Amino acid sequence: MKLLIRNLVRNMKEAELRVLFETYGKVQSCDLVMDKETGISKGFAFIEMPKIGEAKAAMKNLNGKDILGSKIRVKKSEQAESAPAVEK
Repeated sequence: MKLLIRNLVRNMKEAELRVLFETYGKVQSCDLVMDKETGISKGFAFIEMPKIGEAKAAMKNLNGKDILGSKIRVKKSEQAESAPAVEK
């Protein structure tokens, strides 16, 4: 299950975020979104956890939790479905 994490402090490192979520299970991927020009975090990330139960536990326990002085928000990532290809 892919999770969206918002309201992260700008100086949080990807490794710190991964460790936070690994408390609840296996983390398949961790992508902290960075500003291309400044190299500073944009304050949100995506975490992918292969086991739905572990992802739900992480979501339940971490949503609204104060991490480094900021209350993070964790929810299931809503991935946009790709539009069907148009035949020519």
